[in-house]
Amino acid sequence: MTTLDINHPAICQPVTETVSTPPDCLPVTLDLATAVLEAAAAWDHIDGPTGWIYLLHFDQPYRHAKHYTGFAVDLDRRLIAHTCGRGARLTAVVAQAGIGWRLARVWPGTRSTERALKNQGGASRRCPICWATRSETNRGRP
Repeated sequence: MTTLDINHPAICQPVTETVSTPPDCLPVTLDLATAVLEAAAAWDHIDGPTGWIYLLHFDQPYRHAKHYTGFAVDLDRRLIAHTCGRGARLTAVVAQAGIGWRLARVWPGTRSTERALKNQGGASRRCPICWATRSETNRGRP
């Protein structure tokens, strides 16, 4: 059995960088969705290629689902795959059910950003099509 010498120069290099102290007042983000995107962006350097996060709005709900959030490096190709029923399982069954969808929103980002948005939930809060529908519904209310 080989033992590992943690004091060996190849393993334990001295740290020569200085760490700056944080500013007295860090910027505060009040919008939760923006905070999630900013947090995910901090991890983008380890998450692979940057691409597009997109939100699809279904023309009518499929069971509980009204939206699909996805990631693609080549967005046009991915949207064609969804249209042909070769995208995600949810978009495939939506297509089989005869339900259409519209591209509602696009953000630059990585898979970690997409995962953060999916974990946060509330796709309808990020959907401009849903915003417009809610505005029209609320116009007649006092």
